[in-house]
Amino acid sequence: MRPEGYDYDTHSRLAGPLTEPEDGGGYRVQYRSLLAGEPHRIRAVLLMTLAPLLTGALLVYLVWPAHWTEREGGDRWLVGLDVTMLVAIGLIEVFMLVNVVSIAHATMVARDPVPVVPEPGTRVAFLTTYVPGKEPLAMVRATLEGAVRIEHTGPMDVWLLDEGDDDEAKALCAELGVRHFTRKGVPEWNRAKGPHKARTKHGNYNAWLARHGGAYDFFASVDTDHVPLPNFLTRMMGFFRDPDVAFVVGPQVYGNYTSPVTKAAESQQFLFHALIQRAGNRYRAPMFVGTNNVVRISALRQVGGLYDSITEDMATGFELHRHRNPATGRHWRSVYTPDVLAVGEGPASWTDFFTQQMRWSRGTYETVFQQYWKAPFSMPPGRLFSYTLMLVYYPMTAVNWLLGVLSCVLFLWFGASGTQVAASVWLMLYSDAAALQIGLYLWNRRHNVSPHEPEGSGGLAGMAMSALSAPIYAKSLGSAILRRPCRFVVTPKGGGTTADRLLTFRIHLFWTAVLGCSLVASFVLGHTHVAMRTWAVLAMAISLAPVAVWSVTAAQERRGRRAAARQRSAEPGTDGEPEPAFATGTTSGGN
Repeated sequence: MRPEGYDYDTHSRLAGPLTEPEDGGGYRVQYRSLLAGEPHRIRAVLLMTLAPLLTGALLVYLVWPAHWTEREGGDRWLVGLDVTMLVAIGLIEVFMLVNVVSIAHATMVARDPVPVVPEPGTRVAFLTTYVPGKEPLAMVRATLEGAVRIEHTGPMDVWLLDEGDDDEAKALCAELGVRHFTRKGVPEWNRAKGPHKARTKHGNYNAWLARHGGAYDFFASVDTDHVPLPNFLTRMMGFFRDPDVAFVVGPQVYGNYTSPVTKAAESQQFLFHALIQRAGNRYRAPMFVGTNNVVRISALRQVGGLYDSITEDMATGFELHRHRNPATGRHWRSVYTPDVLAVGEGPASWTDFFTQQMRWSRGTYETVFQQYWKAPFSMPPGRLFSYTLMLVYYPMTAVNWLLGVLSCVLFLWFGASGTQVAASVWLMLYSDAAALQIGLYLWNRRHNVSPHEPEGSGGLAGMAMSALSAPIYAKSLGSAILRRPCRFVVTPKGGGTTADRLLTFRIHLFWTAVLGCSLVASFVLGHTHVAMRTWAVLAMAISLAPVAVWSVTAAQERRGRRAAARQRSAEPGTDGEPEPAFATGTTSGGN
């Protein structure tokens, strides 16, 4: 979707103008530091220094041995709960410190690549997929029409990878001059698991790779709902002059920027696309993002194709970054460009957003459990550090939520208290640390890559969306630990959404019930510490926020429909009787 009124052209050149590579060969990707180019970088240095220091001071203050709760002659079970509380508080503060260090580190090292003119003559296949019945053909048409307009100084074929061998899809391909591929009916390309797993995106791509990959040097790809800009390859292909670059990725933006959920979902991705991925450039290892990318086929074949995972892009990038280019002996590299080169669709309902977050978090847990242990033996230390900071986000957020609720329950029900500190000192340290963290976040908003968010906006909706996603990440973590199956669900696209129901919010309502019962119990049992009650109320607010937004939005939509119906009934000729239909001898075109 490409809505009017947004400056996509300017945002497709955020990395700067194209340059010519230096003469003499041996090209390596060059970078510009974001911090070095800031005229007021002293403020950023102060923020990214003071925020971790004050967060660390808060951690030390809370777990200082002199502040531990002592119960002389107390029941052993209550002493055990006190210890549990102390450990929970310590872990919560440690995770907060890791998060602050991650953002401060990214602020310090973030950089953009210097774009160069692509090498002429490279053979490129442009790929996108189609699942009949799940994705509207009109959306596929828009994506393919954008693809055939892409500029490239060499042979380029556009391919549609059709899971269903659909006749209408084949007719569309013939109309647009697009090549059609399907793996339907080929048993070796439709396995129960592995690189050719049936009904998966990675299985579809790997089948094409096995059949046609040898005819090309690179493939570019976008998700079916992403319309590429004409300069998609012009801005990405130049980095492949560096022989060690395995893939190039760009940011994800949502063109259906209309519903509150979609707007907040795009804002939530600000830190990842504007900062974390740019920090990955420092270690030549930004994460592989499947929404829009270009991949060196020889590198992908070396690792066996796209990885069998619910988030095949991240898992595949992880494998590529562990391996070396056999031609040079150096580790494969990747490049993240801030250029917005494709415009897609985001979740427009809470159901679709929660499904997306469940899948992303589950894929991260699978990478942590199944792949991460290999990294210390195969990745350079800096790259391992960068990946670790990226991978711990979902598990830390999930565990933080669980520990926070556990702390509230232990105090409000049993009066457990792991640490005894002066409320005034705690409030001063916590408020100052939080203010510095928010200040660092807001300072980095100047590097936002979204063409949709207003310039100078604070991104508060994105921060709120991250907070209320925590219960989803906790549920996903539990499923991953218990090894419950998680299947890939195609997010509705092309203007379609999954309708929200009260059941959509069952996870959040469960935690609301737990916290609400605990608050009631605290009044009955006399456990009245203001801070713990405040945390419980805040956690309840997070749990109820999506329900409240959904209720208000649904009420507004109902009022809008009623008003529109009243307006139609008030217009002449619309008094409830159907208007007569007249047959004419001419048509105005269309179907």
